[in-house]
Amino acid sequence: MSVFNASRLLGKTVLITGASAGIGAATAVLFAKGGSNLILLARRVDALKSVAEAAAAAHKASGVQQGGQIVTLQVDVSDKAQVASIWDNVPKELRDVDVLVNNAGFVHGLERVGSIADADIEGMFATNVLGLISITQLLVKEFKRRQTGHIINLGSVAGREAYPGGSIYCATKFAVNAFTTAMMKELVDTPIRVTEIQPGMVETEFSVVRFRGDKTAADKVYEGFQPLTAEDIAEEIVWAASRPPHVNIAESFILPVNQASPSLVYRGSK
Repeated sequence: MSVFNASRLLGKTVLITGASAGIGAATAVLFAKGGSNLILLARRVDALKSVAEAAAAAHKASGVQQGGQIVTLQVDVSDKAQVASIWDNVPKELRDVDVLVNNAGFVHGLERVGSIADADIEGMFATNVLGLISITQLLVKEFKRRQTGHIINLGSVAGREAYPGGSIYCATKFAVNAFTTAMMKELVDTPIRVTEIQPGMVETEFSVVRFRGDKTAADKVYEGFQPLTAEDIAEEIVWAASRPPHVNIAESFILPVNQASPSLVYRGSK
């Protein structure tokens, strides 16, 4: 059985931030397979090109006749000027976005309060919170004008329960949860849908970035159990987007079967 109703994705235009790797990349490929057009944003233009090629191949292999247009933009969502200029580089026929996937975000370090570098604090908030808000504000105006649209924000288990060594990252994800919940209530008198996807431990570049490129340290995070994959979360995102127009998946909380909280993980199962 398909994880989504492909007919509801045909010809839709999906804008994905942080699309150069991990969850963003997997989501792009799955939407393309379902017949959607893509606007892919990321800072790493070479990696973004590879994702676009994979998405194009998935669309071709699906045999779907609709959709398949893909635009890649080198955009840092923490830069308001870059966000404001997005439409300057998007073909006119793709400017009516149907789904916004706010996936861009990162974590740096495990330092505790008192030892956290200002650059890490500012960087995480600039991307995870302010960048998400900037691009949402840009899109929600158009969604209101057209009386349609779906905003899907990537939250985290870290936005439900804080943990030592994650004070800043957790604060950013708690902020995403508050912003998403308030926005859903503000848009209750519209057809615009608002969703938050809250993954637990997903094995992507996330931990490599957290450990500042130390792959050995990153790999230890996932030792002894089976974490989620980027494709697992992509399925949740695309499934939420493919519900009937009157159905809103307000929140989807996904954990590996051997994780029960940010710190409670059974590591004897792999």
